Amino acid sequence: MQQMTQAQALPVDVDAALLVGRVWRGGAVDGPCVVVVRDGIVWDITARAPTVADLLERDDVAAYARTVPGEPLGPAVEWMEEMARPGPDTPRLLAPCDLQAIKACGVTFAVSLLERVIEEQAGGDASRAAALRAELLASIGADLSTIRPGSADADKLKQALVQRGAWSQYMEVGIGPYAEVFTKAQPMSAVGHGADVGIHRESQWNNPEPEIVLAVNSRSQVVGATLGNDVNLRDFEGRSALLLGKAKDNNGSCAIGPFIRLFDGRFTLDTVRNTEVSLVIEGADDDFKLSGVSRMREISRDPLELVEHASGPHHQYPDGYMLFLGTMFSPVQDRGAAGAGFTHHAGDRVTIASPALGALVNHVQYSDAIAPWTFGVRALYRSLAARGLPEQQD
Repeated sequence: MQQMTQAQALPVDVDAALLVGRVWRGGAVDGPCVVVVRDGIVWDITARAPTVADLLERDDVAAYARTVPGEPLGPAVEWMEEMARPGPDTPRLLAPCDLQAIKACGVTFAVSLLERVIEEQAGGDASRAAALRAELLASIGADLSTIRPGSADADKLKQALVQRGAWSQYMEVGIGPYAEVFTKAQPMSAVGHGADVGIHRESQWNNPEPEIVLAVNSRSQVVGATLGNDVNLRDFEGRSALLLGKAKDNNGSCAIGPFIRLFDGRFTLDTVRNTEVSLVIEGADDDFKLSGVSRMREISRDPLELVEHASGPHHQYPDGYMLFLGTMFSPVQDRGAAGAGFTHHAGDRVTIASPALGALVNHVQYSDAIAPWTFGVRALYRSLAARGLPEQQD
């Protein structure tokens, strides 16, 4: 594997970017802290914004993050490189969200829709995927990327597929009127940049899913974005959609980071709409390498439409939420036996990147072998109280 410096995880324009994150500081602090990166300098602002959820609730979040007093921790590039030298007092990045619910949208790209249908029809058996893929492409007879979900054309295609016995629950959420929105992970359970991600030891068919993740406050306002890895067990989900919790929500199966980039005049929702998210998977035991890309301009529903499906009068999130937008990337490159497709090996390094958001790098291990999740919401508030940090002061 080619080494990647920690500084390369930062946005290419870090000196102009406005970033929010969380970091575990050792020493006398010994707990999670909220940081902002502005003008290329890292500031600990926990005394003014004890949680990221508090910060993102502000009407003036970008202006506040640019001016709020804090403790300077040093230039971002040097600070990130410091994390490559582990020690008892070395800071480490956490997922940049805390109290927010972690939600995800599925089958939001035509390519990933087909792959979900393949999983379903294969019953989780990876060896059947290649043949089913060819059959489906011949059977559907339409370019799904040109069909707007919920439209008359979508309903017409549905009726034709139903008559041919080719309709699927994944088609329903892929081109039907309602998007798939599910709970990916619990608040505080996501891991951050540099951490291990987990796959279930019994899974034989799995992959990373490189995605844009929106930061949404309690008023359903999108205030920023980051990167995410929605680790997915294709064999578990393929057996039954009712196994979604087992397929998607294991220890370490959700990675978010490195930072939330706040919207401002330089970085906007339109930037997100035109972002390309790259993915590189590098094997530690077989020199395997796979590269891919997910182009947000090919998404079937606009990001704001997905936010409307996730929240509103029908569903509230008083602490806000993080929303994975889905991916067009579904790896089909064989790793090992012909026709077996891709699956992770323990030790894989996964790099998900975008110039404006930086890079989220994680290593793959088994969910029961990585550190268990023990620091939840109660632990966070005990930690803040021990440091004499009350609720947000401004």
